[in-house]
Amino acid sequence: MQSITSGFASLEFADMTETAETSAISADMRPRAGAKDVAQLAGVSTATVSRALNTPDQVDPQTLERVMAAVAKLRYMPHGAARSLRSQRSKMIGAVVPSFDYALYARTTSSLQQRLDERGYALVLAEHHYDLASELRVAGQLVQHGVDAFVFVGLDHHAGLFSLLEDYGRPYVLTWGVDPMGRHPSIGFDNQAATHATTRHLIALGHRRFGMLSAPVAGNDRARARGAGVRAALAESGLELDERCVQYAPISLQSAAEAMGRILSLTEPPTAVVATNDVFAVGAMMACRSAGIRIPDDISITGVDNTDLGATQTPGLTSIRTPIVEIGDAAAEQIIARLEGRPWEKFSSFPIEVVHRGSTAPPRR
Repeated sequence: MQSITSGFASLEFADMTETAETSAISADMRPRAGAKDVAQLAGVSTATVSRALNTPDQVDPQTLERVMAAVAKLRYMPHGAARSLRSQRSKMIGAVVPSFDYALYARTTSSLQQRLDERGYALVLAEHHYDLASELRVAGQLVQHGVDAFVFVGLDHHAGLFSLLEDYGRPYVLTWGVDPMGRHPSIGFDNQAATHATTRHLIALGHRRFGMLSAPVAGNDRARARGAGVRAALAESGLELDERCVQYAPISLQSAAEAMGRILSLTEPPTAVVATNDVFAVGAMMACRSAGIRIPDDISITGVDNTDLGATQTPGLTSIRTPIVEIGDAAAEQIIARLEGRPWEKFSSFPIEVVHRGSTAPPRR
């Protein structure tokens, strides 16, 4: 059973078999798809359809994907749920984030919740662990339970997600990035520019051999953009990133420290490491301390997001100030304006800046 938490309660999904219709009159006039139709389209039994929608963990991923694709294509929803969705607004907003473990998403979501609460809206939270098929499934579940609008993280999403939201008339906004193609409402900042700026700072100090710590890039446009920022800045100065000095790891201090340990074990380690967030940067600092490597005398380290975690290190972490709280505020304002029929801005891009502290210095000669 899937559990999704809100600011004040937990919603348990017990019986879910269809997706919503957007027009009460036209929906009632046309034949409604049933579980048998979904099963036939997906090439499975009706029992499998039921399991896929009620207990997805008990269905193999390929079968689950076929069933959810059929559900979306047929716009399948129980009659009672469809009537509920047409009758009135729930005043519930769904926020689907990659992980509850990453503190920055929690801070943005907290800001979002506060602004929504001020206007009488409730926030329902769910996570998808960087699994875009899971994100699509969860969004479908929230639609069935009457969620009025959605806030998502990043620009990478399953193609079926936008079809789902469009079919059912659910407003949404993407956060932590701004869609460069102008297709989807989005609020964030230039992730590539963030690491480009820290890398340029290190190049200006005289560094020529670089390392990078990053989250895996699959399903994570922020990680890809930040990695691209490092490489672009180096290329502008005629430098290259030695792939032996690049490590990908889950976002945790322990994983970051282990990844940094692998970089430090190289015969010729880098003199500067660009971490794509502050968690990676602080994990790297921990590894350096354990190895007796001085910061910034022996190696310089930079982060992104300017968190208290980095600011309170010794030395303090040079990082990029990003609009963590502002994103949540702006997302709430946009969603509320759209639901209430007021004018709204489709895109919002906030500025970023380098915060210089003691973790960077010229390399030793």
